[in-house]
Amino acid sequence: MIADISITEKSFGSKLLMHGVRFSVDDGEKVGVIGRNGVGKSTLFGILAGTDKDFTGDIIYKRGTVVVATAQEHHDLGETTVLQYVLAGLPEYSQLSHIIETYPETMGDDMKKIDEYTQALQRFDDKGFYQIEEQIERELDNFQLPGVAHRAFASLSGGQKRLVEVVKIMHSQAQLALIDEPTNHMDYVAKQQFIDWMRGAREAMLVITHDRDVLKEVDRIIELKDGVAQSFKGNYEAYLKQNAVSTGSAMTEFEQIERRIENLKAKVVQFRRLKERSRDPDTIKQFKRRENEAQHELETLQKIRKPTFWIDKNSAENLDYKAANRYDKFKAKNIRMNLKNEQSRSKHVLVSAKELSLGYGDSPLFAGVNVDLREGEALELRGRNGAGKTTFIKALLGKDSQAVTFAGELMLDKHARVGVYEQEVSPQYFDLTLERAIEKMYLDRGLTITDTKIRGLMSDYLFTDSDRSIPLARLSGGQKARFQLIAMLANDPELLILDEPTNHLDLPSIEELETALKNYSGAILYVSHDGYFRQAIDGDVLQVGEK
Repeated sequence: MIADISITEKSFGSKLLMHGVRFSVDDGEKVGVIGRNGVGKSTLFGILAGTDKDFTGDIIYKRGTVVVATAQEHHDLGETTVLQYVLAGLPEYSQLSHIIETYPETMGDDMKKIDEYTQALQRFDDKGFYQIEEQIERELDNFQLPGVAHRAFASLSGGQKRLVEVVKIMHSQAQLALIDEPTNHMDYVAKQQFIDWMRGAREAMLVITHDRDVLKEVDRIIELKDGVAQSFKGNYEAYLKQNAVSTGSAMTEFEQIERRIENLKAKVVQFRRLKERSRDPDTIKQFKRRENEAQHELETLQKIRKPTFWIDKNSAENLDYKAANRYDKFKAKNIRMNLKNEQSRSKHVLVSAKELSLGYGDSPLFAGVNVDLREGEALELRGRNGAGKTTFIKALLGKDSQAVTFAGELMLDKHARVGVYEQEVSPQYFDLTLERAIEKMYLDRGLTITDTKIRGLMSDYLFTDSDRSIPLARLSGGQKARFQLIAMLANDPELLILDEPTNHLDLPSIEELETALKNYSGAILYVSHDGYFRQAIDGDVLQVGEK
């Protein structure tokens, strides 16, 4: 065992976030960490990394364990280059480099320093640090970050910084790696490289992810739910089966608690009436005692909060009649997407391209592209980052004046209502509260909106009353993703354009999105490196650039 985690309490103000998170991690074990948005996954990593000490409990690591973590925020880095940033994150590198670079000028005949210098040279060689800069630059190239090694880290985009964090982890040679949403900005080639590395890596890992391609490769899944941690041995497919069984048992137990509560309420009333009708003092005392016992048990049971119950769709469809009815009664609230799904479809063409060539400057990103996308059809844009997928979408929407059509035609039905899901929220909404951001988004598009509709949308997409007054910039990644879904569907679109829609969504929300899209009557143009999502939506594939 490399780590033993026990968090008995972690709160934010009056909100109790965790109260029974207990699990351990074995040497070399790959553990996926999942949970609904807002349950505390990133908070857990802050505790494990030592940056958050405001909790009750114990985090015990095996002696000598080196722990590294992907950083969520980057401050005061100045002109630090990407290479310098990665190297500084490698355990021992900075210390050994300092000795090797400075001791020759100061050690003279000091045998202690000479010995330290000799040992540093040997250790530097043993850890492969003489070749590390070249290896890091090659890894950056593999993740489609060529030439950034000597750029200022602060100049990178958020997605590029996340990729650099993964490269830093891959070269850290730590015993335990804490990796938060590593594949969100990776294309399918980079993601496969990450998965291949994860399979063969010697270090233990805790990986926060809802990327099912990654979860398919883990040894165990830890789910944070209702303030506690539940462990499931095996990968994603094993988790789905075990979760269906454990959730079924938990629903039965909660139903029994509900029945017991109703029974106790009746008993309290019964004993109170019997006490009031009695004349014998001993009998009165007896009924009073039994009333108090029933009331005490009732109060204890009423404090039990309803657990979160979720079973994946396929498993839910295989439940027996009684279990299915129980699940319909108790299942956790999920996002509710309203998409048109009429069976009558006009099948007219919404997007077409003929021998299309697009690019910037003097050379095209791609050429010879042909598209014929009709209502009821789906088309996947597939290609590596930088191959031209975003350029195609921007040109289609007329949003990129720099895109040059070298040849061919590109057409979007001018009467079609289009809904676009983008990974990044527009900065114009950052300083607005969620409530006002929804209102502005509707009004900017010439759509009617009322306070009642705003409350309905917030409920449909799992926002609480307390969320409505929070500035959009302070919302979590999952909450921002749900805002983007609201924006995409605001105008009742006939064409959906989706750019990595599963990033930041939790597993139940991803499943609801897939279900809604499979029943959608309009056309779908999407970019996704989520293998499960691509299989669910299906459709034709348009390869952009080289494979």
